[in-house]
Amino acid sequence: MYRTDVLVCGGTGCTSSNSEKIIEKLQEEIARHGLEDEVNVVRTGCFGLCALGPIMIVYPEGSFYSMVQVEDIPEIVEEHLLKGKAVKRLLYKETVSEDGSIRSLSETPFYAKQRRIALRNCGVINPEDISEYIAVDGYTALAKVLKEMTPQEVIGVMKASGLRGRGGAGFPTGLKWSFAAANQADQKYVCCNADEGDPGAFMDRSILEGDPHTVLEAMTIAGYAIGSTQGYIYIRAEYPIAVKRLQIALRQSREKGFLGKNIFGSGFDFDIELRLGAGAFVCGEETALMTSIEGKRGEPRPRPPFPALKGLFQKPTILNNVETWANITQIILNGAEWFHSIGTEKSAGTKVFALGGKINHTGLVEVPMGTTLREIVEEIGGGVPNGHAFKAAQTGGPSGGCIPASELDIKIDYDNLTAIGAMMGSGGMIVMDDTTCMVDIAKFFLEFTVDESCGKCTPCRVGTRRLLELLTKITDGKGTLEDIDRMEELCYYLKENSLCALGQTAPNPVLSTLKYFRDEYIAHVTEHRCPAGVCKALTNYHIEADKCRGCTLCARNCPVGAITGTVKQPHVIDTSKCIKCGACMEKCRFGAIVKR
Repeated sequence: MYRTDVLVCGGTGCTSSNSEKIIEKLQEEIARHGLEDEVNVVRTGCFGLCALGPIMIVYPEGSFYSMVQVEDIPEIVEEHLLKGKAVKRLLYKETVSEDGSIRSLSETPFYAKQRRIALRNCGVINPEDISEYIAVDGYTALAKVLKEMTPQEVIGVMKASGLRGRGGAGFPTGLKWSFAAANQADQKYVCCNADEGDPGAFMDRSILEGDPHTVLEAMTIAGYAIGSTQGYIYIRAEYPIAVKRLQIALRQSREKGFLGKNIFGSGFDFDIELRLGAGAFVCGEETALMTSIEGKRGEPRPRPPFPALKGLFQKPTILNNVETWANITQIILNGAEWFHSIGTEKSAGTKVFALGGKINHTGLVEVPMGTTLREIVEEIGGGVPNGHAFKAAQTGGPSGGCIPASELDIKIDYDNLTAIGAMMGSGGMIVMDDTTCMVDIAKFFLEFTVDESCGKCTPCRVGTRRLLELLTKITDGKGTLEDIDRMEELCYYLKENSLCALGQTAPNPVLSTLKYFRDEYIAHVTEHRCPAGVCKALTNYHIEADKCRGCTLCARNCPVGAITGTVKQPHVIDTSKCIKCGACMEKCRFGAIVKR
């Protein structure tokens, strides 16, 4: 019987920061001190507070160690695991009270307002050990469904729960299942969309890395509900840890009889296969994803017919993303009313966000629908760093829109975001401060969309490129007011005429920035000025003579010799030579260099 459990994050973020070497050193030191029978080391999924990785938690105390390095391990083993004294310099400061006592994670600002349902097991269990999933009620929901419920009752619970798809526009999950169940066919399919392509999004990856069995169990339940015997998980190959853990989970589930023939002796057969995607953003669109699973080029199909009638291999198919699947078992076990009591009337439950950008606490958060953007940014995220002001948040990735500071108190749910020109999307949330140029942000997302367009339909293939050309013209200081009007007209044309959601939503970043930050576009055009000082063609570096001490540091670091001056005398930048790299401003100790 272990007296201590040491949980170490084995998600992608912490793994990239050497958490695997930390685990190796931890096991080595534990063996050196003869603690193998007393200390259990558990490799988990993501804890959520990614900015502080690598992360380690020691139980039963709950001591939360952050930014742990390999060289810290001997001290942690000797002081904490041997002597019972926490190494306070390594503890996450928010978990240490003024009197020196350790408080629980749930009391810290990052976790206090979270409600973890989809992420409930991430950072809690070893995702590569099915027995740990079973210990937290794993596969209990599947047993309940197969032994106590009819397929119609399962669908009824899903409808009553109010669960909406967490991967895009938020279509009601139970309704989607009911459509597929009503269509008769010799074969039906259940698909999981794990092709998470939005820049800055890592919600689905983290769930699969930390709790893969919850997706397998939910897909099996869905198979029973609609009358399917085969499922597919479409996951991008750039997620090697998630792929590996899914492969382990599939093997373990088959060995335990949770997948395969005659599950729980019910006579119900169901199995799941993996399909690896090559990273094409368009394959996140449901019909393109199914076309790719079929072994063809990933291009969208016209709808109708919708997948519930003719989907994968032209058979009735349901497709949900990872986060949607991660809610299913909890709804079955706790009931539709329980889930519907969380969140808002039209957006039940919680939502997972990958919080990134200009924010102190980068990481993965799960909050009830209806939580305000202010609570997410200022309380959970710890606010904007370096004294800068919040300017906007981009949700929904390239398909979403920017939420301005004036909407900081908006309650986050599907309908509220749509009403202001944004969207929930899969859950990426990129925070921007007052140093961000919103025209440049729109251009960034358009560059991504142009690269990722499959080219099948002319509006998207040609229209997004024309839109990008107009944005580039404006950021280069060559735009006109007519170009702004032309952009708006083109945006609406794209929305109305593109074949799939990628092209239809591509203009959203442009439209939302035009709506809330039109003054920045006008400044670029009429004043040939970038208010944020980001667009190089519209920005020059100047040395303020009254602040310059003539230390020559800027001149010595200029790669093109654009700065001249003598020691202890104000220097000057030759703007005709300056390549606007910013090296001088970075090196100046007196704040004498400014962008205009």
